[in-house]
Amino acid sequence: MASPARTVAFDILRKVESGGYASDLLLERSKALEARDAGLAAEIVFGVLRYRAQLDFLIGHYAGRVRKLDAEVRIALWMGIYQLRYLERIPAHAAVSESVGMVKRARKASAAGLVNAVLRKVGREPVEWPSREVELSCPEWMLARWERHYGRETAEGIARAALRQPESYPSGTGRTQDIGSQAIVPLLDLGRGQTFLDLCAAPGNKTAQALAAGVRAVACDLHHHRLAQMKNLGVPLVVLDGSRDLPFRGRFERILLDAPCSGTGTLGRNPEIKWKLRPPDLADLARRQAALLASALAALEPGGVLVYSTCSLEPEENQEIVERVAGGLVVETMRRIPGRDPGDGFYAAVIKFEKPAND
Repeated sequence: MASPARTVAFDILRKVESGGYASDLLLERSKALEARDAGLAAEIVFGVLRYRAQLDFLIGHYAGRVRKLDAEVRIALWMGIYQLRYLERIPAHAAVSESVGMVKRARKASAAGLVNAVLRKVGREPVEWPSREVELSCPEWMLARWERHYGRETAEGIARAALRQPESYPSGTGRTQDIGSQAIVPLLDLGRGQTFLDLCAAPGNKTAQALAAGVRAVACDLHHHRLAQMKNLGVPLVVLDGSRDLPFRGRFERILLDAPCSGTGTLGRNPEIKWKLRPPDLADLARRQAALLASALAALEPGGVLVYSTCSLEPEENQEIVERVAGGLVVETMRRIPGRDPGDGFYAAVIKFEKPAND
C-alpha cells in the first residue's frame, strides 16, 4: 500500500503533465492529509518539477539507453530518483518499493522491473551534467532570452533561484504573500476614501493591502471561482472580461492592473511554468495585456494613478506593453529579479493621468 503523501504526489504530477497547476492541485488534494504527509507531497511535487531536466538526465544515466517511457513510468522514476538523491531523510527502501508500487497501481506492471532496477542503482555521487540546460533544469530558450536581456550571470542566477524553495514573508494583511508582490500596491500612493479598482484581483492579496489604506474598492476577475476566494474581504466583486469596455459609470482615482502573464518571475513557486510555456505564448499574452491596459486607462479619473504590474521577466509583457499603450504617461518603473532581489520577479509601471490645466 503506497503512502498517502506519495499517492497524492503521483496523482498531482500526472495532472500537471495534462495541464494542471501544482499549487492549486496540492491545495485541493492535501486537505484530507495529515500535516506531515501534506508537507512530503508538496516537497516531492515541487522538487520533481524544479529539477525535472536533471531527473530526466539521471534516468538515462542510471538506466543506460532507455526506450520512450510512458508518462506514469517516467513520473515514478522522477519521484524515486528525487527522493533518493535530493532528500536526506527518506529511507531508500521506501522510495524504491513505493515507486514500483506506483507503476503497478497505474496499470503499468510490465515496467515494474525497470523502475526497480534503475532506482537500485541511484546514489549521491557527483555526475557531470551535459549542458547548462540540464544543470540549471531550465529550458535553453529561456536562459538565452534572459541572457540577452539581463546578461549571463543574472540569467543563470534566475534559473538557480528557481531551484530553491521560496521563502515566506510576513504580510500586514495576515495573508501569505511574496515580498515582491507586497511592493506593488504601495506604488499607488493610496489614501483613505479614494475610489479603487482592482481589475484582475483574485486571489485578493493586493486588494487586501489596498483596503488596509482605507480605499473604497471594487474587485474584478474573469473567473467566478477565483473571485469566490475573496468573499471575506467585504467589497463588491464583479465577474468581467477586463480586456473589453468596462461597465462602470464613474471613473476611479486609483487602478491596479496586475495582469495575467507568463509568470516567469515565479518559477520557484510555480516550477511547471518552465515546462509548459512556449515562445509563441508570449505574443498571445501580450495581446490580452495590451487590451487590459487600454480598458484600465479608459476607467482612470483625470489626476488618478494606475499601476500596471506582472510577475513576468519578459519585456514583451512589461515595458513594451506600457510603451505601446500608455505612451508618455509613465512616471516610474520597478523591476525585481529572482536571484538578485529577494522573492519573486516583478515588473511595475506607475502611470499618471494628469488633470487638464484648466481644472
